[in-house]
Amino acid sequence: MSKEISKFLSLVLRHAPEKIGITLDANGWVDVDVLLAAATASGVAIDRATIDRVVADNDKKRFTFSADGERIRAAQGHSVSVDLALVPSTPPDVLFHGTAVTSLASILATGLSSRSRQHVHLSHDEATATRVGSRHGRPVVLHVDAAAMHRDGHLFFCADNGVWLTEAVPTAYLREI
Repeated sequence: MSKEISKFLSLVLRHAPEKIGITLDANGWVDVDVLLAAATASGVAIDRATIDRVVADNDKKRFTFSADGERIRAAQGHSVSVDLALVPSTPPDVLFHGTAVTSLASILATGLSSRSRQHVHLSHDEATATRVGSRHGRPVVLHVDAAAMHRDGHLFFCADNGVWLTEAVPTAYLREI
């Protein structure tokens, strides 16, 4: 059940809040009570305890509660326009991007772009990048020279869940591992 609820939350908090008639604020937040009522009205019966469990147990820490616990949002991965109000940060020297081997030629030719998302997602370790890449087929991990990108003026942001975000990664900063 938790996996299904996590997928449901990802859908409505990252991509399609209108599916259940909610509106995210400019920073991606929605009141938990509003989310619960809208979910139930749309046929997905969940309660606060279930949401608390999904947020706490999600291995990717996809969701974040506000400091007072009254609002919830997705930590990153939005295709709807939100401003997560993240402050530019100095990234680790090396970051990683996991993808499927079928996407490798295109990425090495054009670089990484956010496509339908707001940012390119980068991992701080190879193991995480491998898991991400394996969701779409045989994984391949790319080494991102984040230190050089940062020196060259590219902005990086660290989401609440530790995923590093940037607008794009040009091919000059990529290397297949």
